[in-house]
Amino acid sequence: MSDLKGIISPFTTPFSENGEIDYSLVKPQVDWLIDNGVHGLAAGGSTGEGHVLDREEYIKLMKTTVDSVDGRIPVVAGIVTNSTSEVIARGKSVKDLNVSALQITPPHYLFKPDDDAMVNHFKEIYDECQVPILIYNVVPWCYLSPDLLIRIMDEVPGVLGVKQSAGDMKLFADLIRRANPKNLIFSAVDALLMSSYQLGAPGAIAAILTAAPGPSVKLWNAVQNENWDVALDLHQKLMPLWDAIGLDNMPSLCKYAQKLQGLNAGYARKPTSPATKTQKEKVEIALKGLGLI
Repeated sequence: MSDLKGIISPFTTPFSENGEIDYSLVKPQVDWLIDNGVHGLAAGGSTGEGHVLDREEYIKLMKTTVDSVDGRIPVVAGIVTNSTSEVIARGKSVKDLNVSALQITPPHYLFKPDDDAMVNHFKEIYDECQVPILIYNVVPWCYLSPDLLIRIMDEVPGVLGVKQSAGDMKLFADLIRRANPKNLIFSAVDALLMSSYQLGAPGAIAAILTAAPGPSVKLWNAVQNENWDVALDLHQKLMPLWDAIGLDNMPSLCKYAQKLQGLNAGYARKPTSPATKTQKEKVEIALKGLGLI
């Protein structure tokens, strides 16, 4: 799965004001992100509000996204649901679309499976779907330790890596240091992507990549080229944007950032709250600092 590398932008799902998906807005966003140089797309994750999609919507969104991409870059299919059987059903539904991987969250309700049950969860999914898996390590009360993640990657060959979303760089550094070199440890530590790349992350899947894809690609390129002055400057200019969008209503704020750059990304689906006036002002200031508006 070496095609997964670099800036993998987590596509926002375009809802109309009444809460229905506006599928006509999918291709314009795909084209906008590709024009900004991203290396891949992830649909149906947190930024894509995958947790509010029913199965029928999910399948249509994935097909529309893959059709819109038309083979230009890899696509990762996010799956945010609790039961093993529902993950398998959604994974099987996108298998024929030739997605590069399934990005799967651990169960996100109150009750947490023990380690053996968690290993079996991912094993059953891969056995049934036969699509490579990225574990999306984001759920606070079901957070998987480096020890457990490494065990899963060792025991389930179909798990190709992890999207690591904790803000604690020690946890990220531990995981990327201890994981098998064949495993891909992507960063979703939005405010510290420069450091993640320096530690050896093969790329990122993070909301800020969708809110500001152009500068995010430039940051990735600067680190790869060891152009540290440019990388540090971009890091410092991107941090205020993350401060502005990394809140509970992040999908609304990410879409507002896209709107200011000329892209109609629609609305967030309820109960996610819309961006407030104060929040919008902070997004605008951050985008001006990046020279995007």
